[in-house]
Amino acid sequence: MSLVQLIDDYCEVWNEADPDRRAALLGGVWSGRATYTDPTVDSLDASALLEHIGRMQAARPGATVLRSTAPDEHHGVARFGFKVVAADGRVLREGVDVVFLSEDRERIDRIVGFFGPLGPGGRGPSG
Repeated sequence: MSLVQLIDDYCEVWNEADPDRRAALLGGVWSGRATYTDPTVDSLDASALLEHIGRMQAARPGATVLRSTAPDEHHGVARFGFKVVAADGRVLREGVDVVFLSEDRERIDRIVGFFGPLGPGGRGPSG
């Protein structure tokens, strides 16, 4: 499976309304030891992530999670931009997910999400 397909399949997990189908989709991309962390939750395993997604869907009915950038990857770590779009088209949230891939690069071992765009103020190497 390509990295783009893996990431798009992962995003589809967030969009699937049926809990059984959502669990099956997650099973296709998630390794047995995978965890999910973002600013609101820490180290969720598959069952806790599925519950979290269900709560997010209930809080924002009709919203979809979309990959907003091409993923890039090196050494088994990838990143991609995402946005959450309301049913009326408003962008509710955007951010970046950092993905730690399984050794065979066919599944996700860990995701760490960040909300909001990266801001200015970085200090370069001379810093």
